[in-house]
Amino acid sequence: MGLERRGRADQGQPGANPKGEEPRERPEPKVKSFEIDKRLIVEAWEKVRANNGAPGVDAVGIGVFQEQLRDNLYKLWNRMSSGSYFPGPVRGVEIPKDHGEGVRLLGVPNTGDRVAQTAAAMLLEQVLEPVFHRDSYGYRPGRSARRSAHDALAVCRRRCWTQDWVLTLMSGPFSTPFRIPCC
Repeated sequence: MGLERRGRADQGQPGANPKGEEPRERPEPKVKSFEIDKRLIVEAWEKVRANNGAPGVDAVGIGVFQEQLRDNLYKLWNRMSSGSYFPGPVRGVEIPKDHGEGVRLLGVPNTGDRVAQTAAAMLLEQVLEPVFHRDSYGYRPGRSARRSAHDALAVCRRRCWTQDWVLTLMSGPFSTPFRIPCC
């Protein structure tokens, strides 16, 4: 079997590539899809290591992950920044509910996945925290759910003395609003 002769890309049509319109330089290929700093991955690892969580379904704990730390963090960074990272399965652990009636299932991710989740959370916090309203209390660093509810009520009480408020109540999708002045 010999070499196959290939035709021209323009199929021999002279108007397909007019003179002077051919690209002179090739565009530089993009190195990574996402710009993730390697230091961010290292900082995320330090947070995960400090937490000292249980191993996931792959049974790789903090100590085993640390034995090949450089390779593990590089592999994780490379996959995250190229867009090819996918988390692995999680280990299900049944824990008792607060009131003692039944159990709930807790998912324990692999150590590498915890590093990736922590890195993503750190990156999102840097970008989104300045955008949040100061009265936004849900899932914010340094603000617990109980403390947030207490703070929100305190702010509401303070503002009720300085500003006029109106509550609008609606009981259904087509109902007429019922307005109650609060102050």
